[in-house]
Amino acid sequence: MTGFVDLRSDTVTRPDEEMYRAIMAAPVGDDVLGDDPTVRALEELGAEVTGLEATLFVPSGTMSNQIALAVHCNRGDAIILEEESHILYYEVGASAIIAGVVSWTLPSIRGAMDPNAVAARFLTEDLHRPATKLVCVENTHNRKGGAVIPLETLTEYRQIADTHGIKLHLDGARVCNAAVALGVPVATVTAAFDSVSLCLSKGLGSPIGSLLCGTEAFIDEARRWRKRLGGGMRQSGILAACGIVSLRGRIDRLAEDHHRAQALAVGLENVAGLKTSPKDTETNIVLVHTEAPAAQWQQALANEGVACFPVASHTLRLVTHLNLSDADVTKTLDAFHAVATGFTP
Repeated sequence: MTGFVDLRSDTVTRPDEEMYRAIMAAPVGDDVLGDDPTVRALEELGAEVTGLEATLFVPSGTMSNQIALAVHCNRGDAIILEEESHILYYEVGASAIIAGVVSWTLPSIRGAMDPNAVAARFLTEDLHRPATKLVCVENTHNRKGGAVIPLETLTEYRQIADTHGIKLHLDGARVCNAAVALGVPVATVTAAFDSVSLCLSKGLGSPIGSLLCGTEAFIDEARRWRKRLGGGMRQSGILAACGIVSLRGRIDRLAEDHHRAQALAVGLENVAGLKTSPKDTETNIVLVHTEAPAAQWQQALANEGVACFPVASHTLRLVTHLNLSDADVTKTLDAFHAVATGFTP
């Protein structure tokens, strides 16, 4: 995508000089054997940031989520998910194949399921039906435009889960974005959960990797599942070194991504044939609703040097990240205006 303003995802970022220096300086060992000191340092830092007891470094957010389901549940158990959640929508049916769970879905308002509806969906095991063992929450919510789940709602989920003896898992791929938007530490957002998946390769800029966090006992079993799924890496300290850079210095700067996303939402709000909602653009994802098919907009924008994805027949998604500048925002707005003239009767 050389020369393009790349708004396809915040996963497209490239390591910078600080990360390359960290890679070169990282002491390494064999992480599967438990003796890579840089991986251990990253995992300790991840536990500190999230406020959970222990952490496991894994190759991807999908693996992190799926390990969590497998540890929390037995095959045939039921889980509750928001109906457009990443676990359900973008992980290729892995929850049915790996953990073998039944997925009950609920609608939401901007990613937040009604706590009362969650409680009403719980099933106790009997001869005819599976027991509900886990509720999964996505924060921020990808397909709802980077929406932040209110802290009050998370507290209600925790109270309901405790009442019914249910576990809570956070798909927190962009939980750092949620914390920055709320103006609170990451640990405040993760406090309600039994396990947390935190992605290092989205807005935090690492080239690869996620952290799965939970209790010591949970992580001990998660480590077995990582090995079972082929996620045990050897001298992975060269990757973990980037994660340390991300967690130490890249969280607060997410506010810049949020600012640029807001500038895009405001700048596109009154473009002919488009509709955005600056009020609902809370973090680094902008949903742009189009009168003409989104795929046509995507191609026309590519011709103007802007890359993005359709996420529905008439909706584009723009994602800001650390490799973008204010000049890229201006170029993007100019490209949308230029394309809009071609769709205007």
